[in-house]
Amino acid sequence: MFSTAQMREVFSDEAFVQRMIDTETALARAQAKVGIVPHEAAQAISDSVRPGALDHERLRADTENVGYPVLPLVTQLAEQCGEAGGYLHWGATTQDIMDTATMLQCRDGLDLVAAALDRVRAVLRRLAAEHVDTVTAGRTHLQHALPVTFGFRAAVWVSALDRHSERLSQARERDLMVQFGGAAGTLASLGTGPDGLAVRAALAAELGLRDPEITWHVARDGLNEIVALLAAIGGSLGKIGWDVMMMCSSEFGELAEPFVPGRGASSTMPQKRNPISSELMVAAAKLLRDRSATMLDALMQDFERATGPWHLEWATVPEAFQLVAASLHQAEFMLTGLEVDVDRMRSNTALTGGLIVAEAVMMAVAPVLGRQRAHEVVYDACRNAIESGADLADELRRNPELVAQLGASRIDELCDPANYLGSARAMTTDVVGT
Repeated sequence: MFSTAQMREVFSDEAFVQRMIDTETALARAQAKVGIVPHEAAQAISDSVRPGALDHERLRADTENVGYPVLPLVTQLAEQCGEAGGYLHWGATTQDIMDTATMLQCRDGLDLVAAALDRVRAVLRRLAAEHVDTVTAGRTHLQHALPVTFGFRAAVWVSALDRHSERLSQARERDLMVQFGGAAGTLASLGTGPDGLAVRAALAAELGLRDPEITWHVARDGLNEIVALLAAIGGSLGKIGWDVMMMCSSEFGELAEPFVPGRGASSTMPQKRNPISSELMVAAAKLLRDRSATMLDALMQDFERATGPWHLEWATVPEAFQLVAASLHQAEFMLTGLEVDVDRMRSNTALTGGLIVAEAVMMAVAPVLGRQRAHEVVYDACRNAIESGADLADELRRNPELVAQLGASRIDELCDPANYLGSARAMTTDVVGT
């Protein structure tokens, strides 16, 4: 419910071990290029490591004992590499390897997020274009406000996701950084010359990550931004899920999630067709909010190596990726097969007897009566219509002042919701590109 198979694979234990191995072998090659370790040793390391030959039970037990997986992993890799293993992990510290491995996982995870986000955006664009003229009730404070179109509503949804797509590109460029600083971040183990920085640059090139200006062992803004962005994407998807859930309710009846036999069924009520995907999107948004808050807490790390906050990320980063992947998956499924009841949408705009277009009448007569007087006249008509149960148009035609200024036919025209949509169509087409 709260992940996908692809994202689970990216953040599996096996994948993390592989990414640490990738970092260790890339480090050896980078150091060979700079002249820190012999080329033969770096080649032997790259050729000798066999992830499939690792003793995972030993790795698990040693990791639990040490508290970190890198030393136990390096021990086994060095055994595989023979004499060349003496050059493995040269000048590095545990956090260098784990942070870089995490960044490689984040890169893969962001690839999946971006692709899924693009698919959801495409579905929403089609939905908005198809319903660019489908009149529905615009609601503020859960009450009828003014008429809008369902296409406009869907275009608002996708506009937020479009901006998130831009943010993803920016975050990838800014935040996917290699980590190589040594024990306290100064690269002192590689001397005071240029070799340390040259190794870091070569390692970044080997792995396709950004070479940062300085060690970021305790400057965790990059990972914080990534998780915060995932939470924001989840929040925007949760907003869509919330709207769809409401519109699926029996009283609205304007939408229905795709029909799949048994999906959304109740264990006792045969008639139920619950909006399961929307519910999961809302739940994921709330869970992602907590993950983002945890990452803000993890920003506060002491001196040059944290005593606890770093560990928060070990659980929080993978969980955030799982949650947003699940929400995107549910959104794609739900929106692709979303059932839209156009007639119910239009009929719902008439539930309040024309009150939804009261502003249209007020603005039409305001140039003659003045805005405040026009507001008072239409307000009184609305109050009378509510109390009597009459349609607003009927009540307006009883007002000689309005009939004199507008005419009965103009009042009828103003009371048609389809005639008071402002720039909804233009904005929708701007978003969907049609």
